[in-house]
Amino acid sequence: MITPIDLKKLRVFPLDERKSLTRADEILLDPVGKPAPLDASQAAGVARCVADIQASREKGAGVILFYGAHLLRNGTAAILGRLMERGLLTHLATNGAGTIHDWEYAWLGRSTESVKANVATGTFGTWDETGRNIHIALLIGALRNEGYGVALGRFIAEDGTTIPTVEELESQIRAEPSHPLTGARAEVLQAIRENGLPTGRIHVEHKWKHASILCRAFQAGVLVTVHPGIGYDIITNHPMFTGSSIGRAAGLDFKLLGGSVESLDGGVVLSVGSAIMGPQVFEKILSCVNNLRIQAGRPIVSGHTIHVVDLQDGGGWDWSAQGEPPKTNPAYYLRFCKSYSRMGATMHYHQCDNAAFVHNLLHQLSDVSS
Repeated sequence: MITPIDLKKLRVFPLDERKSLTRADEILLDPVGKPAPLDASQAAGVARCVADIQASREKGAGVILFYGAHLLRNGTAAILGRLMERGLLTHLATNGAGTIHDWEYAWLGRSTESVKANVATGTFGTWDETGRNIHIALLIGALRNEGYGVALGRFIAEDGTTIPTVEELESQIRAEPSHPLTGARAEVLQAIRENGLPTGRIHVEHKWKHASILCRAFQAGVLVTVHPGIGYDIITNHPMFTGSSIGRAAGLDFKLLGGSVESLDGGVVLSVGSAIMGPQVFEKILSCVNNLRIQAGRPIVSGHTIHVVDLQDGGGWDWSAQGEPPKTNPAYYLRFCKSYSRMGATMHYHQCDNAAFVHNLLHQLSDVSS
């Protein structure tokens, strides 16, 4: 019989003691600054994407951006902030890593560690403030029925949160045991008792809010949903780890993403540096939306366009013109291209640096000096 390890016995360390490999002040790109140059093919791809986004917004259709952690780590928070402020992005979706780097930049101004060096010493991911504060944000956000993205974005924007007292939680649970939030209340109560959390207002100052995509989205009123995997992210390497709090927040975010996919007729999906999460999540949520539409006698989502940006070679295959390659072609095994090509839309693949792509996109979509 195998006995599970006790994560509550993990030794964690102050985040500022970690050797961080990137600094917010060094990576952040100025949205008004001149974007990196593109070759002719890349420039044509940006122009095509610009036209599709403009057409989408003119008809009131959605523009959903799926992004991986590297888009944040490449310094694009202010660029995405401008796109959100101008209504050019209507929904953002990221993975767990995207939120962890986001919070660390916002709070400490530094992020990223050596996986190889720190796994060998048992210190990879065992950073107290990261695991503690993200869990607190999700636990308290659940009391407001907020998903992962909104809860953490609010935590950063408002420099902390308020933890209810044990007495308040116990009273609510006793009075309304069948209330939809009873599970969330019980999780907060358990977290207070097991981890010695203070109650009342906790102040966590985020001096680098400008480096946070989540904060910028919260301030702009644009929804960010988060689609993590249990065991994928370093917040599992912490005594406060609870899969239920992460699952509750991410489960709501999946359903919220579906609400945005409802606006996707004639819209745009932009997937930048999201080789796994983006295509895997989008194919499931699109199927759910189509399922509900068919039951209601409505047509399935249609007329949307998909633009995928990554550094990897696209396999020498013209995905927009040729569709899906045969299994004998190595390009067939490029998940981030193949899955999106099956989603009932024209899919364009752009092999390009992700920061350069979105920076050029912003400059072509709007007057960035205003």
